[in-house]
Amino acid sequence: MKSVRWNNLVSMFFAQAQRLGDAPFLWHKRDGAYRPLSWRDTARQVRELAGGLAARGIVAGDRVVVVSENRPEWLISDMAIMSLGAITTPAYITNTADDHHHILTNSGAKGAIVSSRRFLGSLLPAAARASDLQFVIGIEETEDRKGYAGPLLRWNDVLESGTSNAGSVEWKRDQVACIIYTSGTGGKPKGVMLHHGAMLHNCEGFFENLQELGLENEVFLSFLPLSHSYEHTLGQFFPVFIGAQIYYVDGVQNLVANLPEARPTMLISVPRLYEMMRERILRDVRRERGEMVFDVATRAKAAALFGGRTKAMIAGGAPLNPDVGAFFEKLGLQILQGYGQTESGPLISVNRPRGVKHHTVGLPVPHTDIVIAGDGEVLVRGELVMKGYWQDPERTAATVIDGWLHTGDVGLIDADGHLQITDRKKDIIVNSGGDNISPQRVEGILTLAPEILQAMVYGDRRPHLVGLLVPDPAWLQAWAAERGKPADLAVLRDDPELRKALAEVMGRINASLSNIEKVRRFVIADAPFSIENSQLTPTSKVRRNAVIAVYKDRLEGLYAS
Repeated sequence: MKSVRWNNLVSMFFAQAQRLGDAPFLWHKRDGAYRPLSWRDTARQVRELAGGLAARGIVAGDRVVVVSENRPEWLISDMAIMSLGAITTPAYITNTADDHHHILTNSGAKGAIVSSRRFLGSLLPAAARASDLQFVIGIEETEDRKGYAGPLLRWNDVLESGTSNAGSVEWKRDQVACIIYTSGTGGKPKGVMLHHGAMLHNCEGFFENLQELGLENEVFLSFLPLSHSYEHTLGQFFPVFIGAQIYYVDGVQNLVANLPEARPTMLISVPRLYEMMRERILRDVRRERGEMVFDVATRAKAAALFGGRTKAMIAGGAPLNPDVGAFFEKLGLQILQGYGQTESGPLISVNRPRGVKHHTVGLPVPHTDIVIAGDGEVLVRGELVMKGYWQDPERTAATVIDGWLHTGDVGLIDADGHLQITDRKKDIIVNSGGDNISPQRVEGILTLAPEILQAMVYGDRRPHLVGLLVPDPAWLQAWAAERGKPADLAVLRDDPELRKALAEVMGRINASLSNIEKVRRFVIADAPFSIENSQLTPTSKVRRNAVIAVYKDRLEGLYAS
């Protein structure tokens, strides 16, 4: 297969739909079984929805918000909006009404497409207060308007009202395709303007870096939020780019069950999934065989968990612990760590199948320049760089200087040209002795322990590190059952026996850390970090500011004890 340079994302989609016709494309679970939508039928619905949107006044440059779980209608909406030259504005399904209100009003969205009654419940109160919004389209019907008095349209009615010939595909590569609001670690999300060329550059570069895998007849399982640039580009547009099939997860809680059903050939995920699967494999093999053995039987068992035909697993969105990559490599499953950020569409670099270095984020994708600034910051230049932040020229000017994207990440480039990210510039801990410490590295090592689900270290301008630990629920349940105690973290967090058990775990981990990285004391969290308590972003990154706001007094108290 050869890479094609498309003019825009829409022309790419329609060309692939014409080429592949009745071949299966989008798989969605209905009535307990996966059922396909062909390329031809998908293209027909895209044209019809574009016509329905045009009939309701959507023109080039207008913003349309999409709030939906991963499903065929997400891609159909995206392509239909862009075919009109309008701008897709994704929003997380976990957003509150206030979050939605910020995105609706900041973007000046004229329309919104929402999938389920549950998501309409948080969107409609925001819609009622958004003066620019002219209509909402509900993929599923609801009678409860939550105070919204504007037009609430049915998906099927909008499709039926549209012409199948609506929409143009003659848009330029430098035209804005979407505004993706970054989840951020604090404050209001900012809207990143990504143009067609940025995401096509990603697809072209990803293809070039991975083409030695033999990219033919690929199958993807889409489960990360499509409102995040990582899944939006690599989990949606890249499959279109190579003419692949996409299965949509039947709820994230069913991901492990969906893997052997979809049998993906490529898996796009954040490191947390691979860490969880590693722990599951370790636990199962040790229970059955007493120790971890990397033989043929174990390899087969591990491969079956992922569906049995996986060519490569891509890790991005957060740092991957090198030990996790090495673990799966021993099992014959290749993890290729990559790197990027929303402002770059997002892909900047990725390991190639040959010559993988698990401690790096790989080689730059083609036609991408990377330099390391004097202070260690990673700077990036190329077509992948965003057009800017929506309605924020001041922040744009501070982030993109003379064409160079200032990533805010600190890194280095090794002798082989591989990029290594050492930390976020703003997250680096400088202890009272002046030593620079990477919290992400220490936290990655802590969470490899089977007893620890999540961890955050703390210690800026302090003499040493202290930590906040969330015990692994399965381990905690077994530990509590042996002692006749309730497996309730809120009850056990001050239990002396639990603290002693975790102190022994910390002793084991500290033995592998340098003196400045050792976690000298710790407290146990009241509950796991989660999206619901605002301590995790939708892609499972720890919101440090939010966590510190809750636990700062207890963490600071460790220095006085």
